[in-house]
Amino acid sequence: MKTISHTTLATAALALLASMLAGCMVGPDYHRPAVPTPATWKELPGWTEAEPAADGPKGDWWTGFNDPLLNELEPLVSVSNQTVRQDYANYQEALAEVRLARSALFPTIGATGSVTRSRSATGNLSNSSLGSSVGNFHAINNAGSLEASASWVPDLWGEVRRNIESSSATAQASEATLANATLAEQIALANAVIDLRVTDANIDLLTRTVEADQQALRVVADQDRAGTVPPSDLVTAQTQLDTAQSSLIALGVARAQNAHAIAVLVGKNPEELDLPHNPTLPALPSIPVGVPSTLLQRRPDIATAERQMAAQNAAIGVAVAAYYPTISLSALGGFTQSPLSGLLHVANRVWSLGASASETIFDGGERNAQVAAAQASYDAAVANYRGTVLTAFQGVENDLSALRVLAQQADVLERAVRDATRGTEIALNEYRAGTVDYTTVSTSQTAQLNIEQTALNVQQQRLLDAASLIGDLGGGWVDSELHEAR
Repeated sequence: MKTISHTTLATAALALLASMLAGCMVGPDYHRPAVPTPATWKELPGWTEAEPAADGPKGDWWTGFNDPLLNELEPLVSVSNQTVRQDYANYQEALAEVRLARSALFPTIGATGSVTRSRSATGNLSNSSLGSSVGNFHAINNAGSLEASASWVPDLWGEVRRNIESSSATAQASEATLANATLAEQIALANAVIDLRVTDANIDLLTRTVEADQQALRVVADQDRAGTVPPSDLVTAQTQLDTAQSSLIALGVARAQNAHAIAVLVGKNPEELDLPHNPTLPALPSIPVGVPSTLLQRRPDIATAERQMAAQNAAIGVAVAAYYPTISLSALGGFTQSPLSGLLHVANRVWSLGASASETIFDGGERNAQVAAAQASYDAAVANYRGTVLTAFQGVENDLSALRVLAQQADVLERAVRDATRGTEIALNEYRAGTVDYTTVSTSQTAQLNIEQTALNVQQQRLLDAASLIGDLGGGWVDSELHEAR
């Protein structure tokens, strides 16, 4: 008859236990809920399906604006921006939580050692020859022990593994939050640079207006000295010049605030960054928007909501595991000896093995409430995920409609600026000829300035909406960039 060794039995037992641990996980397995997605964008007539590899801006999306300041400063956001650094620290904390959760899969092993030295009285030592007691005899005793212990709570029901699932999904959500914060701060920097450029362009526009008003004032002053115009014309011309100069000075506040905002976004003190005057507006980038459903992979905030949903699903399994008994295994082995000499001798070896199980019989509905709370948290995460997706679709549609309408408005304003400029020239010539009063000139100049500023504001809004669209499309980020939390 063939004898089965203890080693074979131990190996078989370990294999059986491993298969039990791998196969038993209570609670629902995670499946991403379906979200209805439109086939096309409502605000994108003539839409054609884009190849995923060519869909949307990639990598350094800000280079599409062809602005040297943007190209210089945008890479600093992911390194020096304090909001991004805070989210990076939160991500590192989440990764540590994953390692903490995973540690519960393994046994806890410890070692203890002790040495004691004691003195005890053993009685009187007598001197028989003298017939008297000499005194107490004291014995010195050295004792010691050296023991190792191990304890393990097998994850029979998958509670620890569900905890790892939840922590891993939370870490990925934190990573996506980091990507979303980086993208948001990069878009904010693009907006601040656009505002700065528009402010500089507005400064140049008002500078030209002041120069034109000064020229007009000289013409009126000449006419006034000749006595061919009423004194009110001189007052009107001077007032118009003063108003333009006041508006030009006021732009200094906006420019300073834009420059300070740019400095903070790249992690610098405002006085560290010197931004010279540059009225050249960034270029309007060409942005392929692709298929609406790609937002589910391209938006880091959607990825954050989806990973939070997965974490809450795993939390249900953790709550369900509380219904099942907890089994704990323990072992101890070592040596103990008194006196200390010969401590590690085999005869002084001690050991013990133990196992315990505990199960809650009655808890007043606590576990039911925990499962219900976990399920409700998951349902809330699902609603948040679907709401985030709908908000993303809304944002892209808003950007597309704004860009479409503003492009039409810009074309009209371009003609209006040409007409207003020509109208001001005609009015001033007619005033020199004495065929119109100065009110006509003043009205034409004011109308020209207003139209030019409106055209500049529309161009600014087109650039801001383009940056917003890039952000709403995910800025080139894809959820495949999420790392498996370890």
